[in-house]
Amino acid sequence: MGWIISGKGLGKGVRVKLLIQPEGGIKPILEALRGAEKKIQILIFRFDRTEIEKALIAAVRRGVTVQALIAYTNQGEEKNLRRLESRLIAQGVMVTRTNDDLVRYHGKMFVIDEKVAYILGFNFTHMDIDLSRSFGVALSRPSVVKDAVKLFECDSKRQPFTPEADDLVVSPINARKRLTEFISGAKKKLLLYEMKISDREFVKLLNKKISDGLEVRILSRAATKGGTVPVRRLNQRLHLRAIIRDDEHAFIGSQSLRKLELEARREVGVIFKDKKIVKQMEEIFEKDWKSSEPVLEADQLTAALAIPANKVAKEVAKHIGIKPVVEQVLDKVIDTKSDAPFEPAEVAQTVRQAFREEVHGAVMEALHELVVKPAQEEAKAATEAKE
Repeated sequence: MGWIISGKGLGKGVRVKLLIQPEGGIKPILEALRGAEKKIQILIFRFDRTEIEKALIAAVRRGVTVQALIAYTNQGEEKNLRRLESRLIAQGVMVTRTNDDLVRYHGKMFVIDEKVAYILGFNFTHMDIDLSRSFGVALSRPSVVKDAVKLFECDSKRQPFTPEADDLVVSPINARKRLTEFISGAKKKLLLYEMKISDREFVKLLNKKISDGLEVRILSRAATKGGTVPVRRLNQRLHLRAIIRDDEHAFIGSQSLRKLELEARREVGVIFKDKKIVKQMEEIFEKDWKSSEPVLEADQLTAALAIPANKVAKEVAKHIGIKPVVEQVLDKVIDTKSDAPFEPAEVAQTVRQAFREEVHGAVMEALHELVVKPAQEEAKAATEAKE
């Protein structure tokens, strides 16, 4: 299920290839890196996969030019990035650090031999690849590859970037315009995987689409403010921004529909048309939707404040499972059969992130049991009484 292929085969006229996480795992990424013959250009924001590091070093040793563009910061993990830079430089990788002119360089992308561009919704980490719902897409479409290479080179040289085609969606350059046009062009249906939608213009646009009779559904981490868009929370970690439109078009990228990510950060995404790939994305969305739950709305959170703290704590304790989560993460991070360098700081960061998300999930589950579920039962009872 990890690879979904459209066309005759990558490198032989293929246009689109889909990566599905966590089912696909790291294998397709390693296959791409190992298949490089001349050049690898990789943009790194978060990184703890020693397998990828080894694949980059192996590429250098077989004569491939490897260029890594590494973020200057990523929320307190600068030391890990700087250590990664040192290790890669020592092995012959050409390393450049992104500029600090934007709030964050958050794109996830790599290009193979200037022929295939991989645009990802996930970072090169255990949490994103092994434990999260996410997508990535590989495209050999010349317009996408040309702009992806140009973007990499411009950001490496700290020069202005101007896209030549509309396929590549780059914040803050053309993201708002292209995503507005993409959503506006929907005729029947919009299915979204979103971390958090808070941009007023996009909330307004989605509500308008609903008023026009379109089906609009969102799987997210948080409710959409100021709108009536159906939003549900996935029962697994979500690290994805994707939009499925009318059964044949899709967007996958790193930018959420938030003002900061659209206008003040470097984010990278791509819009493409491929019915077979989009159908597969939609099937996964429907499966995820069925296993999801309504997101806790603001008024429900307000109601939760009236619940005694000890009652909430007891309910949280029922849902929390720190030990199994930590064990699962450690099993993924620490491979006793691997000869790759063990990085305690990176392991600790991954475990801390897993811990935070498990606690957050337990709290949301508790509030659902204490607030949302009773409200749903009350509404159901009221409806039955009227009937």
